Amino acid sequence: MKKLLVIATGFMFLGLVSCGPSAEEKQKMEEQLKVAADSAANALLQQASDAVAAPADSTAKDSTAQH
Repeated sequence: MKKLLVIATGFMFLGLVSCGPSAEEKQKMEEQLKVAADSAANALLQQASDAVAAPADSTAKDSTAQH
């Protein structure tokens, strides 16, 4: 009985492992992740360049100054 249980457990494990994503699905997911990472990096670069191009207004009134 114990041998049968071990064999059945082994087959269930192999069945779960074989149900993973195929190579095509893995490649598609990697491409989608790359596109998402590239767009996020581009957005950060754009924000950084906008911050450098438009420096803060140094003539703005100090809100803590008393008149």
